[in-house]
Amino acid sequence: MFKLLKTFRVVYETTNFSKAAELLFISQPAVSNQVKQLEEELGVELFMRNGRQEITTTKQADILYHHLLNLSDDWKDAIQALHVEGQSIETCTIAASNTIAVYYLPELMAQLTVKFPTVSFILEMDNSEQVLSKIEKHQAHFGFIEKPLITNELIRQKILTDELVHAGDFSKSLWLVREETSGVYHYTERYLLEHNMNPEKMLIKNNEIILRCLEQGMGQSLISKKALTEKINWQPLSDEYKRNLYFIKRKHIKSLKLREVEMFIHSYYIAAKN
Repeated sequence: MFKLLKTFRVVYETTNFSKAAELLFISQPAVSNQVKQLEEELGVELFMRNGRQEITTTKQADILYHHLLNLSDDWKDAIQALHVEGQSIETCTIAASNTIAVYYLPELMAQLTVKFPTVSFILEMDNSEQVLSKIEKHQAHFGFIEKPLITNELIRQKILTDELVHAGDFSKSLWLVREETSGVYHYTERYLLEHNMNPEKMLIKNNEIILRCLEQGMGQSLISKKALTEKINWQPLSDEYKRNLYFIKRKHIKSLKLREVEMFIHSYYIAAKN
């Protein structure tokens, strides 16, 4: 049954039998057969087949998927409890978008590791959409994002305000810009539109690389003031270029220890704002 549920989860998340087969390292017919077997055992239809590859999920699949996420969490807790001797070590995965992960979270992580010595923390960096997806899929416990993304499944709380500035060599026409999924991208596009600019652009998918390029005098960019170094020339922007940073979490967290971590994170940023 566990094998069938694992296959179902991957198919549900990819909505494609072939992609699921690649991720599971089995054949596409094997994926189809396992899904069919699960449907027969449960007595429900989980996917609507619109062709050889195109599928859509049913209401029953939605219900099973969300219950399966909770079951997966419980199973991980059980395995961990069986194999850890003495004091229990719990894992807490935190996913954060680039600016928050690099320039804000290290201070928090330093305090978390001291406050919770029996928690093993994992810190991952993704764009805001990927962070949101990881929390929804129970692939991370807590998240930090730079976009006001909306979801009915999670709780989003404003924690900080980040100020963007215009930085670099203003005599250079080249602009160093993040990818479209980055939180800074639409601010950059707004700035260029407001100033009627259509400059040459270089796409760079990492803030640290942009900073190193700015230090070499390669061009201009909009970056977080928090990221500035002494080598980079900069000028402030209007309040419209101040953005909110958010903490996101699932509505229900079973682990008492993780609830304590959540409360500490919340109180940490409340204190920071005061």
